[in-house]
Amino acid sequence: MKKFDIPLIYRSSIISRIKRIREKSDPRKKDYSPTVLDFGPVVFLIARHFGFCYGVENAIEISYKAIEENPGKRIFLLSEMIHNPEVNGDLLDRGVRFICDTQGNQIISRSELHKDDIVIIPAFGTTVEIQNELNASGISIQKYDTTCPFVEKVWNRAANLGKSGFTVIVHGKQKHEETRATFSHSKENAPTVIVRNIDEARILGRCILGEIPRDEFLKYFGDKISQNFDCSVHLDKVGVVNQTTMLATETEAIAEYLKEVMIKKFGGENIKEHFADTRDTLCYATHDNQRATLSLLEQNADIAVVVGGYNSSNTSHIVELCEESLPTYFISTADKITDYASIKHYDIHKGTETETNNFIPKKDKVRIILTSGASCPDAVVEEVLSKILSLFENTKTVNQVADEYERTN
Repeated sequence: MKKFDIPLIYRSSIISRIKRIREKSDPRKKDYSPTVLDFGPVVFLIARHFGFCYGVENAIEISYKAIEENPGKRIFLLSEMIHNPEVNGDLLDRGVRFICDTQGNQIISRSELHKDDIVIIPAFGTTVEIQNELNASGISIQKYDTTCPFVEKVWNRAANLGKSGFTVIVHGKQKHEETRATFSHSKENAPTVIVRNIDEARILGRCILGEIPRDEFLKYFGDKISQNFDCSVHLDKVGVVNQTTMLATETEAIAEYLKEVMIKKFGGENIKEHFADTRDTLCYATHDNQRATLSLLEQNADIAVVVGGYNSSNTSHIVELCEESLPTYFISTADKITDYASIKHYDIHKGTETETNNFIPKKDKVRIILTSGASCPDAVVEEVLSKILSLFENTKTVNQVADEYERTN
């Protein structure tokens, strides 16, 4: 796989070393079991897969190249390049300006842009409408388009589905940048509808079976469907694609449910004419990170610490998985942990930050799951590990533990 030129500020010598050891012993990435680092009074269970994925590294490399290659020019990002405060903050510090917030609200009017300005397309991609508007204004967007290749793969499959007469069902969060982009591209070629979860998929299933009238369908999906969508016509042939950061298992469950609905309506012998198999569009990085998280949860642990941006979809899904099994703390940086073992962490259900005192159990040996989302720098994970270590006495050093791990693996 391609190696990207990523600023050293995002790298971690210790995390990189651990990842290299794992890659050497498991080059095909078939072993999802965690890395166990024993520091004495505390043991860290580190996920097999976490941190920057291919798409994120690609986006970071292109963005920093845009800064390096265009001194003196105004440089803009359509929105946050990825959902991580450290990365976005550094880009802002280097003079890059965001045109929109993560909800698509304008911060800088596109009418203020000049044809000589540099505009970077974020990793989530952007809508067809924005692409056309920028091109019409004479701004070239091809050179610094950081759209993740796996997002583009979803767009291409959606286009092919449309050309074959299928309706595209997008499993995603309607207001997320990637889902907005995918919906925009998909509706160019196919009737398209967004479903948020399995519950909405079941409502859609009832529509397919004729159990819900058109007015009821529009009540649920009126702002989530493409123009001229006709539920009496456009739900006879369907294929499911997703926002690549959604839970892969949920996308698979939605697809399997809708397949069963189509079998019920049209018969198993005709299923290929009415349901498209799109499993190969699921993002490998999201899949690996989620599989690695499930493997973590098979271990005996006391708490989980998940690191990443609070608006990161893939990170929030890792948090959801961990919360089902043990106390879980979702933090953005090591600064959220204080010297007296208090932690400020994000509640994904309330959408607010809360504080927990004495979050580390009082035991002779504490076992802590540590992982992060696909947009979190390894350097931030290392800082969190070091901060937690500082709360314990008589621990081995990071280098000692890394040396021991390398000798035995």
